[in-house]
Amino acid sequence: MPSPAPEPLSRTIETLYRSESGRVLATLVRLLGDLDLAEEAMHEAFATALESWPRNGIPDNPRPWLISTAHFKAIDGIRRRARFDAAQDDLALYMEARIGEAPEENDEIEDDRLRLIFTCCHPALPPEAQVGLTLREICGLTTEEIARAFLVTPATLAQRIVRAKAKIRETPIPYEVPTPQELPQRLDAVLQVIYLVFNEGYSAASGAEVTRAELTGEAIRLGRLLTELQPEPEAIGLLALMLLQESRRAARTSPTGELILLEHQDRSLWNRAQIAEGVALVEKALSSRRFGSYTLQAAIAAVHADAESVAATDWRQIVALYNQLVRIQPSPVVFLNRAVAIAMRDGPEAGLRQIDAVLAQGELANYYLAHSARADMCRRLGRTDEARASYERALALTQQEPERQFLQERIRGLG
Repeated sequence: MPSPAPEPLSRTIETLYRSESGRVLATLVRLLGDLDLAEEAMHEAFATALESWPRNGIPDNPRPWLISTAHFKAIDGIRRRARFDAAQDDLALYMEARIGEAPEENDEIEDDRLRLIFTCCHPALPPEAQVGLTLREICGLTTEEIARAFLVTPATLAQRIVRAKAKIRETPIPYEVPTPQELPQRLDAVLQVIYLVFNEGYSAASGAEVTRAELTGEAIRLGRLLTELQPEPEAIGLLALMLLQESRRAARTSPTGELILLEHQDRSLWNRAQIAEGVALVEKALSSRRFGSYTLQAAIAAVHADAESVAATDWRQIVALYNQLVRIQPSPVVFLNRAVAIAMRDGPEAGLRQIDAVLAQGELANYYLAHSARADMCRRLGRTDEARASYERALALTQQEPERQFLQERIRGLG
């Protein structure tokens, strides 16, 4: 039995899995025609890499190696099953005939990923299953990470994914990009998926780091692909929103990893090229008059990007934009963000009233940012005991280490 891979190489392969598994899986689904078979073959290929690469070295281009290895693993598995089922032999011959179809160019692989996204977001699947499945299969997020994004239990999320895979297999749902006529009605679920991927990278659900640049970069790439494929205002607005939020990434943490709030960020570290592109895209989306929630959120981010400081921010304009946003997307999180903007415009007492009204609805009872925002209002009003209780509630709910350190420091600062 081969010895295990050295620890540094194991970490390299783990990093490669996070960055490449979505691309590898998407191509394998096209080649094998079955999501479960493709996923199984991909995992076998990575396991083979752990055995082979310590002896033979990492290939110059690991992605084609992984695709080819997974493809052959799948054929071997089908051949083994063919001993008991003659129909499997024809399937193996078909798979072998497609060996030369594995793409080598990035553009081809991105096309495969786009096909898989639209497959996972097919309208035959329930909306919550579309998003969960795509996050799991395209982006490699764990069931636990996705469950936190949806505020559901991992068991519930896992059941959704299993049922969605069965639906794709049994319907069957085609592995293809929709026609131009079908595309607009299929776009909303895909945009939601991309934005949830971005959010997991922009504010990681757990772990030692605030951000995961590979995920934000992934989401922005997918957003660019969509705007090229279908330059709808909301696709453009989402891309603008992601670019404007990502532009602040370098300023959001200290060199030692501590969280830095917007009011204390060094704005000279903001990425001006991303801001310029994002603002131009916002203007383009707004000019269409057919924009929606992503474009309004991008417009809010553009106001922040244009300000020299928190004090110089046009909070009246931000509140006005939030007023438009709550009319088309009246979600608890949007109302919470609007409450914080009202506090910046009218003072912490006005903001606290709004936050308490949101929390009274109950949907954000386990959302740590709601309790952290309430704590901040109480701190600014000198209501120390209430601030401490809300900070402690937020601390109990977050699993991100920099957030925990920030909240612990705020609690210590209360004396």
